[in-house]
Amino acid sequence: MTDIIVLIILAVLVGGAVSYIVKAKKSGVKCIGCPAGGSCPGSAKIPKKKLEGRVIGRKTMKIAGMNCAHCAMDVTNTLNQIEGVRAEVNLSKGIAKIFYDREVGDDILKRAVEKAGYQVVSISRKHS
Repeated sequence: MTDIIVLIILAVLVGGAVSYIVKAKKSGVKCIGCPAGGSCPGSAKIPKKKLEGRVIGRKTMKIAGMNCAHCAMDVTNTLNQIEGVRAEVNLSKGIAKIFYDREVGDDILKRAVEKAGYQVVSISRKHS
């Protein structure tokens, strides 16, 4: 009897999830579960930020929690708001390439990304 109840509950949950996905796709949602409500910019290009000085170094930040183009744009915009930083985010690799024209502490970069709701896994440094 317990097995039947578990199967019924599971069927209701799976049916509800499938129904939600079908409705969302029919209404034109690009990203299911997206924090932007499914209205991700998709392939929209983010203009590259110009740095005031020459690039003196590069860091690569591994980021967890980016699931769609909206997430990548959110991280890019967050990092680009930091003075002296230009970021390029690669969603499929889960990384941000960070170029800087002055020294910027890893703690500043990490705090900005985590405040935006993502998890920084690692930061590696490469001098130009």
